[in-house]
Amino acid sequence: MQYSLIRFNISPAIVLFFLAPAIGELLSGSSPPLEFFNPISLLFLSSLYGGGAIIVRELKVFWRKDFRAVVLLGAAYGILEEGLLVKSFFDPNWVDLGILGVYGRWLGVNWVWAEMLTIYHSIYSISIPIILVELAYPERRFESWVSMKVFKFLAAVLVFDTVIGFLFLTDYFPPLLHYLTALLVMSLFVYLAYKLPAEKGKVYKKNGGPRLLFSVGLIGSTCFFSLFWAGPYIIGYPIIIIIAGIMLVFAIFKFLKRFDWSNPASDLNRLAVVGGALSFLILLSFLQEFNSRGMALVGLAAAFGLLLLRIKVKRRIQNPFNI
Repeated sequence: MQYSLIRFNISPAIVLFFLAPAIGELLSGSSPPLEFFNPISLLFLSSLYGGGAIIVRELKVFWRKDFRAVVLLGAAYGILEEGLLVKSFFDPNWVDLGILGVYGRWLGVNWVWAEMLTIYHSIYSISIPIILVELAYPERRFESWVSMKVFKFLAAVLVFDTVIGFLFLTDYFPPLLHYLTALLVMSLFVYLAYKLPAEKGKVYKKNGGPRLLFSVGLIGSTCFFSLFWAGPYIIGYPIIIIIAGIMLVFAIFKFLKRFDWSNPASDLNRLAVVGGALSFLILLSFLQEFNSRGMALVGLAAAFGLLLLRIKVKRRIQNPFNI
């Protein structure tokens, strides 16, 4: 592979298995390096995030859907983890809630937190890792990465993790109606992903530039986290943040839909959007160094990895026949 600085000899599924928790937990600062790299913690987080990401990606391939299905299935994963496993959607004393344990809580549900985490897991824990690994393995983008036996095993492990987390992670147990409703909404997202129609016939779409799309990713990411982190201290009505969060997501996807993502050259644009979105977390990692040692190294590693991948993708586009 003459265009590549590095040769990916390991399975893309293995890369995704560890990349999903590395972004969703480590880069975000939810699990600092000393906690994340504990063998037991790493195994649990990888089976949860990595297993979930592989399952989502395989369902997209099995069902022959586009990336809209990944976003919907990613939302289902977010509900599985936060609603069913750790129960943070309902627990007013969940350790990470802060003001969101009170702000936006109604009828026993942390609504603002639930929306934020559903979106976060859909985009950062599931969609972005899948995009990055598919960019690293373009020749296998439309292939299944695991056997049916492995797929079933990962699904069984995910169910096992959920049951163990529900029973033993905290002593809080939500009302049965709340829990069943979360399960129903999660199932609805999966059903919508399955029934999602293929995109309609070709229409003219713009060819966006990487700089523009990097800016979209960075601005979108900054607005998202600012809205949910700072908004509760500024905006008196939680419903405004909930509506604004939905509008922000739809506005970004509506804008991105204007561009042509079907040709190989669009891979640089995909990486630009993802790189922009992750740049917010990379910049944040340097600030987190004051509270969590090693976060600056995590940020540097993430930035270096994105740079290497950009060189790989750019060379592949410039020399498409030197594979």
